[in-house]
Amino acid sequence: MIEEILKRLEAAANKEKALILQRFFKTGVGQYGEGDLFFGIQVPTLRSLVKEFQALPMEETPRLLSSPYHEARFLAILILVKKYSKASPIEQQKIYNFYLDNTAYINNWDLVDVSAHHIVGHYLFTKDRSILYSLASTGNLWQRRIAIIATAYFIKKADFNDTLKISEILLKDREDLIHKAVGWMLREVGKKDIEIEKSFLAKYYNVMPRVMLRYAIEKFPEQERKQYLKGEK
Repeated sequence: MIEEILKRLEAAANKEKALILQRFFKTGVGQYGEGDLFFGIQVPTLRSLVKEFQALPMEETPRLLSSPYHEARFLAILILVKKYSKASPIEQQKIYNFYLDNTAYINNWDLVDVSAHHIVGHYLFTKDRSILYSLASTGNLWQRRIAIIATAYFIKKADFNDTLKISEILLKDREDLIHKAVGWMLREVGKKDIEIEKSFLAKYYNVMPRVMLRYAIEKFPEQERKQYLKGEK
């Protein structure tokens, strides 16, 4: 099956779109996606392939996930998410463990964002969550992003504690992609309970990175946003 998948990806390749995606995902020297390769395939096409290849055996998944091509890894992640959603608890644990064992290949923001909450967040919802704090404290950008994005599942269930605690850990992170992710999750908390988000902001809005704050208050009324940004709250 893996050979058929790779042939389909190669057949769908578009050199012009590949160049656009390489720029979009910052693949230049010193950038977060340095060296990543692209076929030039758009997400809807990849999602359509999930339906065809969701039966990909787990033992073949590492080959797809370790591909140097971004879209192959993205497809592997989408297949994992699909498998997880239909799996038994034992199989879910295997997929969860596989996911965390292979974070070296979950190495861009889109790969994290389509999967961390569906797999890591869902799996940990009724379990010990200390692994998220370990991930949030690593030197790996993508593991830190997994830690905060995984909590999106908890937020969906009106469980905000870990989102807020991990946000505190990441307040002084150096990476813009973490600032955006934390701000996004704080905004999601606010959609469920605005007072909890505002309580967090009251403590930290003057010290959090500007991008993080902008993302967190994006849905606030304009005048209120201006007050936060001017430091007047």
